[in-house]
Amino acid sequence: TGTFASYTWSNGATTQTIRVNPSTTTTYTVTVTNAGCSSTATATVVVNPIPTPSITEMDNSGIANNDGIICAGASAGLSTSSSGSYIWSTGATTQSITVSPSNTTTYTVTVSNAGCSATATSTVVVNPIPNPSISETDSSGVAPNDGIICSGSFANLTTTGTFASYTWSNGATTPTIRVNPST
Repeated sequence: TGTFASYTWSNGATTQTIRVNPSTTTTYTVTVTNAGCSSTATATVVVNPIPTPSITEMDNSGIANNDGIICAGASAGLSTSSSGSYIWSTGATTQSITVSPSNTTTYTVTVSNAGCSATATSTVVVNPIPNPSISETDSSGVAPNDGIICSGSFANLTTTGTFASYTWSNGATTPTIRVNPST
């Protein structure tokens, strides 16, 4: 014997407590009935969107501009277009940062907005600067291979090291060139 309360929620639930996971801000209503009397209450669950950060990398070094590849000693700019507050893996708290890593480095930004946060990452690849040198060979002049040739003779110039491409001052693109300068 006794009186029992009943609960009727706007989502159809009939328990005293409900668990909700709305995708947008939603107002819930419950009607409580006890001993023939009813009363209604409402509660609104505000849904803040989760930020969707992405990182844009800007550079003018390396293979192509803005490709995420820089040469050693160069800098790159990293920026996120998401709004909110920012914390980068470098400790910076601005929307954009400039980095000058000495080796390939992955950077992370966490964007927070209205209590929700998300993270994005970007890797800046650092390529070493080539360190070429030139060796000269010749068979004329004062002594062989001394960089001195007689007029009308030839010298061979060879870069040391293996590189992706070669561009000589005379337009040649091979590792070794044969030259016969008049002066």
